[in-house]
Amino acid sequence: MSRRIVIVGAAGMFGRRLAARLASWSEVTLVLAGRRAAPLEAVGRTLLAAGATAAIETARLDRQGPDGLVSLAPWAVVDCAGPFQGFDDRLVRAALAAGAHYVDLADGRAFVAGFAVGIDAEAKAVGRLAAAGASSTPALTAAAVQHLAGDWRCIDRIEAAISPGARAVHGGAVTRAALSWAGRPLRVFSGGGWRMRPGGGLLRRRDLPGLGRRLVALADTPDLDLLPARFAVRDEALFLAGPELGVETLSLSLLAVLVRLGLVRTLEPLAPILGRIAGWIAPMAADRGGMVVNVAGLDAGGRPARARWSLWTGPGDGPFVPTLPTLAILRALAEGRLARAGAQPAAGLVTLEAIVAEAAGLAISTRVDYGAPGDPVLARRLLGPAFDAMPAAVRAAHAGGARVVLKGRGVARGSGGLARLARAFAGMPGPGVYPDLAVEIAGDGRGETWTRRFGPRQRFRSRLSDRPEIGRFQEAIGPLAFLFDAEPDAFGFRWRFVGWRFGPLRLPRWLAPNIHARSFARDGRYRFSVAVAHRWVGVILAYAGRLAVAETAP
Repeated sequence: MSRRIVIVGAAGMFGRRLAARLASWSEVTLVLAGRRAAPLEAVGRTLLAAGATAAIETARLDRQGPDGLVSLAPWAVVDCAGPFQGFDDRLVRAALAAGAHYVDLADGRAFVAGFAVGIDAEAKAVGRLAAAGASSTPALTAAAVQHLAGDWRCIDRIEAAISPGARAVHGGAVTRAALSWAGRPLRVFSGGGWRMRPGGGLLRRRDLPGLGRRLVALADTPDLDLLPARFAVRDEALFLAGPELGVETLSLSLLAVLVRLGLVRTLEPLAPILGRIAGWIAPMAADRGGMVVNVAGLDAGGRPARARWSLWTGPGDGPFVPTLPTLAILRALAEGRLARAGAQPAAGLVTLEAIVAEAAGLAISTRVDYGAPGDPVLARRLLGPAFDAMPAAVRAAHAGGARVVLKGRGVARGSGGLARLARAFAGMPGPGVYPDLAVEIAGDGRGETWTRRFGPRQRFRSRLSDRPEIGRFQEAIGPLAFLFDAEPDAFGFRWRFVGWRFGPLRLPRWLAPNIHARSFARDGRYRFSVAVAHRWVGVILAYAGRLAVAETAP
């Protein structure tokens, strides 16, 4: 018997994406529901043209008056309509009365907080699940925290940040949701207790792997309540958000001051014009979005630990992300792996692995990083347990201690002219073969000083130290500091260049050289490769070689 899944708001931004994924479920009948027939029929035609294997139907239905829902005989009802900033239980009650499971993509804090009140007993009575917030927040963030730190002794801090692509943020529901809390005091867990902070405040730049730095600010989401309670956070739990174009985040924060000063009650009337402006400037961006969840605390052994889960998307695929937890829940219900009845927030219903699996075939990438901030070894502070899984030759070379000396052979090349002057200024070697290359690594617990000797009179020295961001470190050469992310792989780790500074001054990326560096093992030997080039001066330095540990001092 075909299961009938009713998507309310199926012609909206997220409803269309959810329908596109469910259309490949040949065992279901997909009912596209909403207030207007023409957009629903257009979505249905698109799905059929794309090869939908599910049966497709359309139905007119208003979530504010869902009396006709029972006639659709749903197995499950999914509410994608939004916005969810005001609590309204008419649709969920209608779904339960029709004997259906109910799932929504709610990101409204009050909606999720009050969802189970008065609904839980009703859902249990009919043996159905009613889940609120099966979206990026709170289902995906909670699943990420559980995956990262589920066995930790305690969690001190959680910070989640989401930055949707430019073309995903000018939908009506999305814009109205952000404007509803901008400038208003929000209750957040910070400094070990509950504090009031302004929505749209706490402006911060955050690094999102795969995307770069994004400007984000405090957002009112269910995570602000659920994360501290669910994971017994000791210090702080924040959720930050900001679209791809930082000017939009900055503008919202500035407009929020009007609410904070009491000059206006709410910014919601600005939703139509701000949505249009966002649409006008969207072509200026790459339309790539993502999110990151950072966790800090004590691991299962009581050691300081940091962990990060991140996700980033290709152009156009960002709006699929909020649908992934809903897809995972529906699949678990259909396969009998989720046999829970009652009403609750969607956090914890499905695992991170199950959610990410629903992204198959989409331009969506994820990654997990760990760090060990209390470890005396720099590489382990940066890479956490990943360092211990690396080849023995890499671990020996980066084992830390007061002194490690590596000796071997290297080959270098580079351009002339300005590139030669740059090498001379930094003490870098010129082109040639260096059969007696030696690298001395002196550690002091705070960082490492690397001294590379290419010959009797050629010495190149730099200082490596970690930064607050997980996996981030810098290499300082005099007043210049080059920032890198340590990215592990099966053979070692790459030094991915992310920025540079002159003293405390951050320098623009467009002026920076291109830097590619790697520490790895091959044939049981430690090897390295470094290439530094600039569009204006050519190859400043490219050298590679193999080394072995010759001396160590603990």
